[in-house]
Amino acid sequence: MKLKGITDVFFDLDHTLWDFDKNSALTFEKIFNINNVNVSINDFLLHYEPINLKYWKLYREEKIEKEALRFSRLNDAFLAIDLKVEKELIYKLSEDYITHLTSFNHLFKNTFEILDYLSLNYKLHIITNGFDEVQHKKLTKSNIHQYFKTVTNSEMVGVKKPNPKIFNFALELAKTEVNKSIMIGDSYEADILGAQNIGMDVIFFDVNNMAINANIKQVNNLISLKNYL
Repeated sequence: MKLKGITDVFFDLDHTLWDFDKNSALTFEKIFNINNVNVSINDFLLHYEPINLKYWKLYREEKIEKEALRFSRLNDAFLAIDLKVEKELIYKLSEDYITHLTSFNHLFKNTFEILDYLSLNYKLHIITNGFDEVQHKKLTKSNIHQYFKTVTNSEMVGVKKPNPKIFNFALELAKTEVNKSIMIGDSYEADILGAQNIGMDVIFFDVNNMAINANIKQVNNLISLKNYL
């Protein structure tokens, strides 16, 4: 069913448009080669990915700072695979990861098609918890920056999704109203509940087919947004 009255569409970036897991895996391969870290990338990622999610949750909840997130997620992953890595090398790897992450810019299937389609009738925006210095590079290097009228990131606002302040800031920046807007993202907690808490409509990008809540609009392929918009 097509939604009526929507003028502005807000997207999350990582895991929604920009294929974070794929790009991250390629980045680790690259920086491990640069720094002569002899490790099975599959074994590392098996432990790293849930550890990274755990630390991002702490970061969203303002329980750790950016620097602690960057160091601890790597340190814990190496400990989990019983690989001794000196602190100095972990710090270097954390810096190299940020430096090289935007060397790879794979997008989810149908990203360009859906942005072309939506941009004809809606103003498009980004709301992201990602780091300022990285997110703009992702948008530019993946060649999707031109679709978005505004980009709101958590470092600009000083709080992270699901905090209502970041959504309200994004609405003001976009010069629009909550009842004319919709949020599309992959994080049920940060994107969906966060937007709903200020009264914004939502679509859950359920790429992993989690089917969390039957009452929430869900798509597992970006092109399916045409069913709603």
